[in-house]
Amino acid sequence: MEEEIFACQQCGYCCQGETTVSLTDDDLQRMVDYIGLPEKEVKEKYLRITGNVIQMKIVDRHCIFFDKGCTVHPGKPWRCSQWPLHPSILQDRSNFEAISSSCPGIKTDMGYEKFCAILSALISTKEDK
Repeated sequence: MEEEIFACQQCGYCCQGETTVSLTDDDLQRMVDYIGLPEKEVKEKYLRITGNVIQMKIVDRHCIFFDKGCTVHPGKPWRCSQWPLHPSILQDRSNFEAISSSCPGIKTDMGYEKFCAILSALISTKEDK
């Protein structure tokens, strides 16, 4: 169902900026398990910790794990997995326009209403699991 509205182009637009998403405890554990290094080493090499906030480091204005695509895709944070099919699209057409203008993988040719119907069904399916 997702492929009807989104096909990742591995462009990295969603992986660039001055900051990255914050990791939950589950995100951190999934990442550590995927990378296969001790948690302390993962934190030192790849993460930026400010108080209780843990984020991935930025290198050349991209997430440290971006290299022509996500190098930790199976272990990436849930917020990264959610993007760009964010529920805020359903609440406001301007969110859809902003996100789709920065993500070439969003399929806009079907129109906003149909896109939202598919996204809503997709979100419901994921919540049921």
